[in-house]
Amino acid sequence: MDGILIVNKPAGITSHDAVDFIRRRFNIKRVGHAGTLDPMATGVLVMLLGKATKLSNIFMGNDKEYIARMLFGKKTDTQDSSGRVIEEKEIEAPGIDDIEKALGSFKGNIDQIPPMVSAIKHKGKKLYQLARSGKTIEREPRKIRIDSIDVIEYKFPELCFRVRCSKGTYVRTLCEDIGAALGVPSHMSGLVRSASGDFLLEDSKGLDEIHEKDIISYSGYDRHI
Repeated sequence: MDGILIVNKPAGITSHDAVDFIRRRFNIKRVGHAGTLDPMATGVLVMLLGKATKLSNIFMGNDKEYIARMLFGKKTDTQDSSGRVIEEKEIEAPGIDDIEKALGSFKGNIDQIPPMVSAIKHKGKKLYQLARSGKTIEREPRKIRIDSIDVIEYKFPELCFRVRCSKGTYVRTLCEDIGAALGVPSHMSGLVRSASGDFLLEDSKGLDEIHEKDIISYSGYDRHI
């Protein structure tokens, strides 16, 4: 059983949980995914089965699109709503013109400092493991690319925007940085991955809807194996 599944990951489970579910569903050992989604995030999770797992690096390198929600007025230690509030203040609602200007300042090739709550390794340990033990280390900025970033809806204190970006972009860090550009504390309050490469949210299936007929051939990509 070799091929690609486009899963709409639900909130509340890890990407690894989704992999385990597909292993059990199809009674197959070789299952992987092409780009982690945080437990609170939903949306496109590209799953690779059998021989297609060899294509992991190819699919991981694809550009991504997200629909993000961010909340003004509170900053958390994880940069999203799962974390502990570490800064909170009453603020005036930023104007839409200021918001659009702030969003525009992140377009193009930029440096982004990865969050502590991430799977990046430091001396053999993942950063989120160090964060759980109360440790914080200095992280080097990483080059990322923001192709487009646009307001979808704004109802203070929450902003919803769409971003098309390169691999390795941390959207929760982007949310905090947008707030900083506006001079207000903020954090990510919701996230949907709406596209991963050519795979779109409307083409995905929920875990309870997946059947063998939904497995896509990896023909055309196999030249990379």
